[in-house]
Amino acid sequence: MTSPSGELTAYAAARVHPLDGTGVLRGGSVIVEGGRVVRVAAAGEVPAGAARVDLGDVDLAPGFVDLQVNGGGGALFNDVQDIACLRTIAEAHRRFGTTSLLPTLITDRTEVIAAARAAVNEAVDVVPGVVGVHFEGPFLDERKRGAHDASLVRDPAPGDLDAMFEGARGVTLVTAAARRLRGGLREELLARGAVVSLGHCASTAVEATAEFDGGVALVTHLYNAMSPLQHRAPGVVGAAFAHDRVVCGLIADGVHVEMAAARAAWKALGTDRLALVTDAVHPVGTDVTAFQLGGQRVTLEGGRCVNEEGNLAGSALDMASAVRGAVEGMGVPLDEALAMAARTPARVIGLEAEIGSLRPGARADLVALGPDLAVSAVVQGGALVVRS
Repeated sequence: MTSPSGELTAYAAARVHPLDGTGVLRGGSVIVEGGRVVRVAAAGEVPAGAARVDLGDVDLAPGFVDLQVNGGGGALFNDVQDIACLRTIAEAHRRFGTTSLLPTLITDRTEVIAAARAAVNEAVDVVPGVVGVHFEGPFLDERKRGAHDASLVRDPAPGDLDAMFEGARGVTLVTAAARRLRGGLREELLARGAVVSLGHCASTAVEATAEFDGGVALVTHLYNAMSPLQHRAPGVVGAAFAHDRVVCGLIADGVHVEMAAARAAWKALGTDRLALVTDAVHPVGTDVTAFQLGGQRVTLEGGRCVNEEGNLAGSALDMASAVRGAVEGMGVPLDEALAMAARTPARVIGLEAEIGSLRPGARADLVALGPDLAVSAVVQGGALVVRS
């Protein structure tokens, strides 16, 4: 279903969450023209002549921003690095409110990294929702490699960095371990314009803090595949909690992180330093229950994607379910859960002026959630692309 993205349109809802610091507006509308937000209007303030689209008894918010999407719709970026694969993944996640995402390539060979970069460079202009790429590896710590192929985890090999950044378009997010970042890699990544995240990392809190102080902005899937918080060995988790700036990604599915631990992270970090992510693989939007990842068979059972070694291997989570998990499992107020799914991830990758809130001039990407927090409508670039 579509509506003209070029004409003045008012998307009306029972509750609007601009995520711009103004609070929730009841009975408001988001005024859109030319694919951009004009303003958020109170009831009775809709401009004359605007086409009105009543979305009903919903919570209307900025479209979700997912920093870690390995796959969806039966496709996986590590399997195929082309426009068709990226379109399949983006369209699968769009049904669940994600209007901006970083296709994520886990640890792989240099030639696969180069192919992924080339595909994303092309997709940024032609696949709605693709805003860059996330290279999760290969510069990881083998002690915390999770489902990544042990034979491919490494220090930078000849050509790796050139492959990652050749003609780079959009955001480049790189997850690496502290032990790999030492010796100049962190500085090189930052100089090339990357957003750097600490992940798959067994380092001490002191080592992790040094990376945060040096410009590492993120932690990849907090708690998972990293040194834990202990009272005499705070690890990466403790370093993240104690830092003033670093943002942490969180997989709020109740599988990767028990909900009490997820709530503790929210209490420690606050809404502006916690970003919901999915770490999604093939099953999102499908009935797929078995697939290959990192050279191993992965099965989905009871909400868990597990490989042959017994390690969690991605998730079947979508962002609407992550928001629901934050609200129902973590006790986060809806407005704050929405911020963790949109505003916070947009800010940490430097796109806060473009996506993640309903400020004037932002891209007109919207998600409407019904009373059960299921997606009832999605607007992308001003056009109504999903309505149930």
